[in-house]
Amino acid sequence: MENYKILPKLARLSILEEFEGKKLIDKEKYIKEYPFLLEKRATFVTLKMKNKPRGSNLRGCIGSILPYRTLIDDIVANAKAAAFEDPRFPPLTPQEFEDVEIEVSVLTVPEKLEYEDIEDLRNKIRIGIDGVILQLGNYQATFLPSVWEELPEFDMFFAHLCMKAGMGMDCLKYHPTIYTYQAIEIKEKD
Repeated sequence: MENYKILPKLARLSILEEFEGKKLIDKEKYIKEYPFLLEKRATFVTLKMKNKPRGSNLRGCIGSILPYRTLIDDIVANAKAAAFEDPRFPPLTPQEFEDVEIEVSVLTVPEKLEYEDIEDLRNKIRIGIDGVILQLGNYQATFLPSVWEELPEFDMFFAHLCMKAGMGMDCLKYHPTIYTYQAIEIKEKD
């Protein structure tokens, strides 16, 4: 966990590379110093504005659900995507970059959660611990475990997750497929 503190730094350097138009990350050097960067891991990179109230400070969040590339490559790609390709926001400006805080979440592999009905799901979901993937037909969305800080109640959390997936707030009544995962979250200031 101590070594994971390098991840937000790599994310910040990745974004800075785009602004400066040159390579700032010497992959070989970082891999030599932090061999775990070669592990295949799924990550999310979240950008939040320091000068905005909690709940309205999100500035970008992009990630991978499943591990399919090395940790260093996943961080670099997701940091750039969170800054410049999140469809909810215009590309990050150099001025905003100065006021952005970066959080990196390293995910466990999602596991399917079997449940009978909404009440059974309510009993099995671990509020504040589980990240959730919701799937129904062609609709899918995920919330990281940290979203529980903003939406700490089961009903509110799932209503927003259903809406994020493009369905009505009550999509749980259609018994969507649910996967859960956990995340190690590393903030720049930690």
